[in-house]
Amino acid sequence: MALPDGDEWLTGILGEGHMCGFDQLPALVAKHAARAGMGDARVFLPDLRRQLLREVTGQGLDAGAGGETYEVDGTLPGRAFAGSQLLPGGDGEPRRWWVPILGGTERLGVLRVDLAPGVGPERAAVLASLIALLLTSKRPHSDSYARLVRTEAMNVAAEMQWNLMPPLCFANHAVAIVAAMEPAYAIGGDAFDYAVAGDQIHLAVYDAMGHDSRAGLTANLAVAACRNQRRQGSDLVAIGEKVEEVLVEHFGHSAYVTAVLARLDSTTGVLSWINRGHPAPVLIRDGRWITTLRCPPSHPLGTELDVPAALCREQLEPGDRVVLYTDGVTEARDRCGHEFGLDGLTDFIVRHYADGLPFAETMRRLMHAIVDHHAGQPADDATVLCLEWLGPSRNTQLCPQNIDQE
Repeated sequence: MALPDGDEWLTGILGEGHMCGFDQLPALVAKHAARAGMGDARVFLPDLRRQLLREVTGQGLDAGAGGETYEVDGTLPGRAFAGSQLLPGGDGEPRRWWVPILGGTERLGVLRVDLAPGVGPERAAVLASLIALLLTSKRPHSDSYARLVRTEAMNVAAEMQWNLMPPLCFANHAVAIVAAMEPAYAIGGDAFDYAVAGDQIHLAVYDAMGHDSRAGLTANLAVAACRNQRRQGSDLVAIGEKVEEVLVEHFGHSAYVTAVLARLDSTTGVLSWINRGHPAPVLIRDGRWITTLRCPPSHPLGTELDVPAALCREQLEPGDRVVLYTDGVTEARDRCGHEFGLDGLTDFIVRHYADGLPFAETMRRLMHAIVDHHAGQPADDATVLCLEWLGPSRNTQLCPQNIDQE
């Protein structure tokens, strides 16, 4: 098979990608991958709970019709996804490779290709990067994508929340951030948020009263009010006051939100935060040392109880992990009434940290453990938002692409 000279396949996929939609991606990828010696190229995306990998077939609202499906746990493509690794082999195909599709550090899916003689897996990694860019730009306005990644019906509150929040995974040279939420299809009033502005990293976790569409509206309003004030340069205490003002204006005193609002100076490692009636964050150091970040709590947002908000600070060390969570995590009960608990949360993270798993994979497994503890039917929303400060000069990848030759 004659391979094209230069980068014709790259310019081809980039040029045609501007005008194609999500449904046209499988044909576009297969066409130009074949020109570059990568046959039978197929794209697999994870479902919302990160349990399955479903093939994108380009069949409109039935975007996965006729395609293959793999479990994330216990399969070769699942290993490539979970560990963000390039993996060879499978199905008796010596030239077949499974390649993680990463949008920054967000695990978007897996690419499968059969490489022609003389073509290395590095070329497949380049193709996966291009696919990530296309997926990121096409999925926000695609109902086909939304249907592909869902395995059950979603309620209205969850529809609002998933469209409100940022990606589940982010990293730059200074920080790594990972979030997870359950029940994925029936979220009520939980929400998380983060943003980067220069060397300032903003974090927030919210838990609105109730577990219905009204709770979702309350959380949405709180997040929007916080973003509005944050983008005007307000400090954390002022942001909290404004969020409360907006909530009272719209709901009176019939709705409220607990929250932790935090800001990290990624140059110095100083973490500042306020607690508005929410469970206190947890600090994990050296993969084993654990403490709770105590701060005098103010009243929940929207209750106007006149309890002053205290601004607290903690000096982080490189490698420290700060865990923000809602009470649905620690209060999840099994059939015998035993809570998952704060010890269960911290022990799980520390144990998987010691195993060397990618940060995002630890959060995926944590959510599954919480759902399993609750016999698959969580009674409350469970949200975790974790930040790792990498240090002022450390430059590392959260999800490195390793070529595993085993």
